[in-house]
Amino acid sequence: MPSRLDRFLPPTQLARRLSVQSVLFATGEGAFLTGSAVFFTQIVGLSAAQVGIGLTAAGAVSFCFAIPLGKLSDRVGPKRTWALSAFGTAGLYLLWPFIGGFATFVVLMVLLELVQSAGWSGRGAYTIDAFPHDERVRSMAFMRAALNIGFTLGAGIGGLALAFDSEAMLRAVPWLTAAVLVANAVLIVRLPDAQHDKSVAAPVEKAVATKDKRGSALRNRGFVGLMTCDGVLGTNQVLLNVVIPLWLVQETDAPHVLLAWLFGTNTVLAVLLQVPAARGVESVATSLRASRISAAFFVGSCLIVLVTHDTIGWVTIALVWLGHVTVTGAELFQSAGHWGFLSELSDPDRRGEYQGASQLGGALGSVWAPALFTFLAMEWGTTGWLLIGGIIAVAVLAMPAFARAAERYLVRARQPATA
Repeated sequence: MPSRLDRFLPPTQLARRLSVQSVLFATGEGAFLTGSAVFFTQIVGLSAAQVGIGLTAAGAVSFCFAIPLGKLSDRVGPKRTWALSAFGTAGLYLLWPFIGGFATFVVLMVLLELVQSAGWSGRGAYTIDAFPHDERVRSMAFMRAALNIGFTLGAGIGGLALAFDSEAMLRAVPWLTAAVLVANAVLIVRLPDAQHDKSVAAPVEKAVATKDKRGSALRNRGFVGLMTCDGVLGTNQVLLNVVIPLWLVQETDAPHVLLAWLFGTNTVLAVLLQVPAARGVESVATSLRASRISAAFFVGSCLIVLVTHDTIGWVTIALVWLGHVTVTGAELFQSAGHWGFLSELSDPDRRGEYQGASQLGGALGSVWAPALFTFLAMEWGTTGWLLIGGIIAVAVLAMPAFARAAERYLVRARQPATA
């Protein structure tokens, strides 16, 4: 008989193993990311502008190679690709203490982004492939909550290294991350093979190759359009991490220490509420519903935060906090809808490629949204916030048509193979 504790645990043994893996991975990554700005500027000697250029270059290259790296997962197998990426990532972290300037920083950053992009495609394809249909989104929600727990633990480790203000300790953090990521890679290798890992063989590849032109993810314009709109909803992270903090500092009388409470609240809510937010998302229709809820939270956050320009004292504090909580709701439901779309609208023979295609919308959003949303909010005030909300509303209203087009494309693409 299930205990009360079981209600808060992933539903299957595999989901629990993947949740443990998520905690392990995020702990390693979080430990380095917490002090990465200090590491790159004080240890490597880069300027803030050089760090920004390197990150932009890595993001641009990753965007260009998202589809080919997704195809690699389909050819090699999702678990194999994911495991190779995990070992590769650990090896690249070992090199961080030895980089000697801007050029080597950019090269290593680009390599790391490419290797991790391949790993995310493999991981996404594996989770869809390995779980039964009715368990996919719920299991992914537990994994996302586990990631947040891991990043919190990693941030604590990284913060401890920063607190000692020791160059030796800062140089050791990438090696600690590498060690944790090696353990993470070993755990991935020991996972059971997904169905596509078992079926990767010459006859299957040949059969898949015969319908490449019809089934290509980029040819599925409905799916690409849907993921682009979903990427617009995913700019909630820009609001969460960039625009609201800047607005608090420059346009309100709220104390700056409130920022720590905002991000702490976001982490707690992401851990506790991601699974409830994903409950019932198991079809295209329910994924669209989750996207509409996400958009409502997003627009609501804009409407709440914009009034804090004219409030004072505790009213400002309460409204900014409420606006941040509301955009956290947008994050949780957008994630649930995103997983549902990938589960329902990915070609089973090309799940890795569709994972790569799904990254395009989010990558585009990370390029245009920070500059545009910051400009609109900080320069245009109320009008700018309303325009941000309008962008979100247009995106979510377009999603049903794109979803129907993606479904029709998959039906047409499968017909020749069935015949």
